[in-house]
Amino acid sequence: MKLFFLMALMGATTAHAAELDTLRSVELQNVQVVSTRATQKTPIAITNVGKEQLKAVNFGQDIPYLLSLTPSITMTSDAGNGIGYTSLRVRGTDPSRINITANGMPLNDAESATVFWVNMGDFASSVQSMQIQRGVGTSTNGAGAFGATLNMQTENIGATPSYGIDLSAGSYYSHKQTLHFSTGIMNNHWGFQGRLSNIGSKGYLDRASTKLNSYLLQAAYFGDNTLVKFITWNGIEETYHAWNYTSKYEQGLYGRTYNSCGEYYDADGNTHYYDNQTDNYHQQNYQLIWNQKLSHVLDLNTVLQYTKGDGYYEEYKRKRTLFEYDLDPTMTWATSDLVRQKKMANDFYGAVASLNYNNHKNLQASLGGGWNKYDGNHFGLVTWAKAPITALQPNHKYYDNDSKKTDFNVYGKVNYEFLKGMTAYVDLQYRNVRVEMNGPTDEIDWETNTRMGYDMDKTFKFFNPKFGLNYDITANHRVYASYAIAHKEPTRNNFENSMKADLEKPKAERLNDLEVGYKFLSPRFSAGVNFYWMKYKDQFVLTGEIDKIGEAITRNFPKSYRMGVEVEAAWKPVDWFRWDANATWAKNRVKDMTVLLTDESVANLGTQPLAFSPNWIVNNIFTFKYQGFNANIQSQYVSKQYMTNTGFESYQTLDDNGQPIDVSMMLDGHFTTNIDLSYNFQLPKFGLKDVTVGVSLYNIFSAEYDNNGWAAPAYSMKDGKVVATGKSEYDQYEAGFAPSAPFNMMAHLSINF
Repeated sequence: MKLFFLMALMGATTAHAAELDTLRSVELQNVQVVSTRATQKTPIAITNVGKEQLKAVNFGQDIPYLLSLTPSITMTSDAGNGIGYTSLRVRGTDPSRINITANGMPLNDAESATVFWVNMGDFASSVQSMQIQRGVGTSTNGAGAFGATLNMQTENIGATPSYGIDLSAGSYYSHKQTLHFSTGIMNNHWGFQGRLSNIGSKGYLDRASTKLNSYLLQAAYFGDNTLVKFITWNGIEETYHAWNYTSKYEQGLYGRTYNSCGEYYDADGNTHYYDNQTDNYHQQNYQLIWNQKLSHVLDLNTVLQYTKGDGYYEEYKRKRTLFEYDLDPTMTWATSDLVRQKKMANDFYGAVASLNYNNHKNLQASLGGGWNKYDGNHFGLVTWAKAPITALQPNHKYYDNDSKKTDFNVYGKVNYEFLKGMTAYVDLQYRNVRVEMNGPTDEIDWETNTRMGYDMDKTFKFFNPKFGLNYDITANHRVYASYAIAHKEPTRNNFENSMKADLEKPKAERLNDLEVGYKFLSPRFSAGVNFYWMKYKDQFVLTGEIDKIGEAITRNFPKSYRMGVEVEAAWKPVDWFRWDANATWAKNRVKDMTVLLTDESVANLGTQPLAFSPNWIVNNIFTFKYQGFNANIQSQYVSKQYMTNTGFESYQTLDDNGQPIDVSMMLDGHFTTNIDLSYNFQLPKFGLKDVTVGVSLYNIFSAEYDNNGWAAPAYSMKDGKVVATGKSEYDQYEAGFAPSAPFNMMAHLSINF
């Protein structure tokens, strides 16, 4: 009896110690995102996504698709099935205006301000939690937030050992294999964790294949008040090009899956596709994290980071003028088919730190900031030419330019409850950004027959204040309001497009963001509404115009705005059923929209809708859970989207019989429904702690819709009105579309030992 009592006491003590280890390790690991995350008392619109929510939908698709049912989000996919090159837009703003961090460190590419998810395959499997802050959000590190902030925290190391495997396979030869392990906390101080992943797909579009290999490893030391963690993750991608998009005319001839990338013809006129029309990139990230609890009210977080990127894309080019590749010094204007590679190599390194105070009564404060530097090299090679060319040497280089960007910021934040239930929020940030670009570009100025070049050194200085109030009326009712000012520097493409189009140098953008909301929370029902007014100065807008080399122009527009209402609700009347829904109504406009007419004059179209900004986004989720069975029915409606800022829904041209027709320049509205079915069980006799088997059915009604596109017609004056037309009489190629896949599926199996 005494022996039994002693064993029970030891077991209870061990369990209690494990519980303490878990609480301590979680608390220490969460320090790294405290300063950049909003709390329930921060007066802004947020959505938190936890590890279990991600796991329930993570079967191979990229992060934009995993977040697609959160408020105000639309997503794109070149390949059409959510694997490969994907992106997300929030409130209609493009990916370059969404600030994205991991453990407080910026992930946005320093030049394009975009995160290329294809370089971070299966990163979602290593994420503990995400927070989406819509609008300007709280001060963070990296690129300015003009539509949202996505803050990710990598997975915590748990107190107990675990390992498992996740497998998925389905339509278009899509598959995902993930191995993961954790040692737990060993000797009360050490922990190791890792993941190895492979994702692949042939894509919905022809040849739109994707191959992603990645891993993440982390090692940590836990002291009583100290955490030191080293994290490294790797991504290697190879994707076949699918970024040309196709006109409705081409889709009518060849089908929705037609992909013109890599297309060329032999001497007999037969069509072929270049096998190596691929994008290839290797990205390696390193983070060294130090979290220190200085006292029960004070924490310190420091992160050092280094990212190495190296890659290229290769493509077959038909009948190119050799002069533009420095292969025709005598300017005979000879042409040839050729293969070129555009390469880049870059280093990104820096540090962020924050000091966080919380008296656990009425005051929270953070002082933080960071310094990061980007150093990149861009160059192009011609590796093969069809015509014999004396000047062509192995790996002939025809352009080479360098970019440097230094980003420094410091911020201070305070949440202070000055009256019972009433909290004031103040957030002040200063950013200093220096951009340098030097060297010859890949473009020719055909008026002077000389290669264009960068020669730029510009510094931007921004002050970004934010403030607001949160009032907890009762334990169930909350109201808030905030006002924020944000600035954002131009991207590399902004500078490049302005240079090619002979426009003035781009200006920094400014955003004034007002957010007002109400939330109700009870055990069975919760709901909220958020109103936003985002007023821009010098926002970069895709005009639909074409520059000298046929690329779309983005330029500053002095006045534009986005306003809308976001509504969310969740109802759980019984333990086995939950209903979640959210909807966004928005009005997005650019003022004094101008277009260049065919006679070289300029016409003002007045106020028009902003491109790729739907008026309505509605999401609905029914969740059924009974014992180990789980079923989700997910539906989404997205209203129509303009592909230019002109307000024209189509352009006029002639069909093959010479009859007048209108060619669409719209992404039509669409309604899609997904169903996920799964069953979870345990087999302890076989050492299986947890097994989940299931199937996900996407777009079950096979809705035919396009997720992205472009449009760049000509504009002319007809009968005193501006009209959009094709560039030539029978032109049906001035609008391209990216089709989404019809009904498709993924089966999945997850086993934890």
